[in-house]
Amino acid sequence: MPFLSSAFVPTDSMPTVVRVFANNQPVTSIVESIRALLLGQPVGNDIWVAFAWCVGIMFVAYLFAIRAYKRIAA
Repeated sequence: MPFLSSAFVPTDSMPTVVRVFANNQPVTSIVESIRALLLGQPVGNDIWVAFAWCVGIMFVAYLFAIRAYKRIAA
């Protein structure tokens, strides 16, 4: 389940519970953006959602890295 995304199956064909999970994880918006760009289709809002997820994940990772560095350096 953690790797469930539209990379394997279009989310429209998934059962409702699984579709909600797949549509609200970072992998889906990133995969949909890349797929649209490669196929020359309009990207829509997926690219902004993917960008927001990437920035958010990077920010959280940065905070963890700073905390780990301060713990080791102290």
